[in-house]
Amino acid sequence: MLKLRIVGVDIHKLDKPTIPEMCGLSIIVALTTSTIALMICVPAYRKELIAFLASTLWVGSIGILDDLKPLNPKIKPLLTALAAAPILALGAYSPHPNLPLIGATRLTIVYPLLVPFAIAVPSNAVNMMDVFNGAMSGTCSVVAISMIICFALVGRVEEAALASALLGCLIGFHKFNRYPAKVFAGDTGSLYVGSAIGALAIIGKIEVPVMVAMMPHIMNAFYGLSSIGRLYERREIASRPTTLLRDGRLEVGEDKAAPITLARIILAQGSLRESEIVKAMVILEVICAVFAVITLFFTPR
Repeated sequence: MLKLRIVGVDIHKLDKPTIPEMCGLSIIVALTTSTIALMICVPAYRKELIAFLASTLWVGSIGILDDLKPLNPKIKPLLTALAAAPILALGAYSPHPNLPLIGATRLTIVYPLLVPFAIAVPSNAVNMMDVFNGAMSGTCSVVAISMIICFALVGRVEEAALASALLGCLIGFHKFNRYPAKVFAGDTGSLYVGSAIGALAIIGKIEVPVMVAMMPHIMNAFYGLSSIGRLYERREIASRPTTLLRDGRLEVGEDKAAPITLARIILAQGSLRESEIVKAMVILEVICAVFAVITLFFTPR
């Protein structure tokens, strides 16, 4: 990526280093390889794996396009929502989602209409969280762990294997993306990881626990969008939610026009270093992951 001059500036560092961008391709290659291997090992589960592969690769392609030539912020969510098509076309979903305290429901007509949102929302929410070194890979690793536990508890071995593959990819990437980052995932990686989480939640029928686990991502996206009042790209917002101090710490930005983000809420208690902000995000994610597993126990099956 350095040779191709596909790079980004690490704006939360005093020296503003240039970092290789779009390195989330490594996650795509690794998880795609794992998915194909699982497809060979478990041919009876091929339909679901093909749906997963087609859906996530579509979103990964959207991420590549966005990294090379920024897409309109209104168009990108629509394009990611189209990734639901393989899941719907192959019938790799159940219109009877299990809800806490209620159990199986019958949403034959409504559920297919919700599947595009189940792909677009986590894809873009994870993308919006990917602003600090290791934030995306760290928080999503915790989400993946919660998914593995949930799948193990309900006896869905194939889904647990796929979630384990996702976790392995994220841990491997986190080694290079954590503070101080040597690589950036870019929209290529963050959109893809979010789509993988959403697609796996649908195929594996753990939609509600995953939604609980991803609450920090959802909160971050909701506050940001509601404070700006429209869909937006980080690169088009002049007012930054945080300010870099001379000692390398970050504090809440004074510009009221800046979007409200999870980082800005965390910094309300005082200035922190970038690594400390990410640590707080991961701790929040761990708490939500625990609640996700608890939610599963209150979901009749």
